[in-house]
Amino acid sequence: MNANRLAWRCRRGMQELDLLLTGYLCRDYPRAAAPDQLLFERLLDESDETLWRYLTLTLQPGDPALAKLIQQIRSAATSDT
Repeated sequence: MNANRLAWRCRRGMQELDLLLTGYLCRDYPRAAAPDQLLFERLLDESDETLWRYLTLTLQPGDPALAKLIQQIRSAATSDT
């Protein structure tokens, strides 16, 4: 998927989600392996509420690979501060 389309999909109804998802897209997505890129694209199919719950750790995804990606997004965001 092209970068502009992905950037658009990272824009959500919450600024916090926008920042987390766009941060990952700009920083880590370009150098991620193809399966990890597809996993991120799949993550973007989730609703804003589900994404927020994943990223605030109030909901754990059933897929271990998705849980690992969520942790990577959170870790990258906390290392920027």
